[in-house]
Amino acid sequence: MQWPDLSKVLDPLPWAVAGAVATRAYMPERVTLDLDVVVLAKDASEIGSRLSEAGYKLDAPRAVGGSRWLSPQGTQVDIIEGREPWWPEALAQATNNLDLQGLPVLPLPYLVLMKLQASRVQDVADVTRMLGQVSDEALEAVRAVVARHGPELAEDLESLIALGRLELQEPS
Repeated sequence: MQWPDLSKVLDPLPWAVAGAVATRAYMPERVTLDLDVVVLAKDASEIGSRLSEAGYKLDAPRAVGGSRWLSPQGTQVDIIEGREPWWPEALAQATNNLDLQGLPVLPLPYLVLMKLQASRVQDVADVTRMLGQVSDEALEAVRAVVARHGPELAEDLESLIALGRLELQEPS
């Protein structure tokens, strides 16, 4: 699926695709109705001004911080404000982690951390599917980021890795 390319609107401010659209870089694409974009909380006002100037319409504030916009074509774009101290590093790494469309995507370790912290059912399912398919090297990178920024999530992470691997096993 093609999503709005916000590069001309948001660059050079740090930003990255998150949510379901980001997961397509790490697992088969699943259906979603919106594009989730993470920006630094300190840039939120500037982001809003840029989106408005580019023809995006503010739809509503998000209950958990950020805002929902509609593109000129009607696509829903959710702006998520990254407030945790790890966001600058995650967004900096995303600039070199482009999907097939050329959108900057959160690197897997930070996408997993974000989804673990959100702990919604769909986020947990996404983490399981993504981690069931990745290399041991990629898992170590995820473990390192979770250990550094969310050590309380380490036990849950290991359970989701095991479930993801089980899901991909061939039936005997």
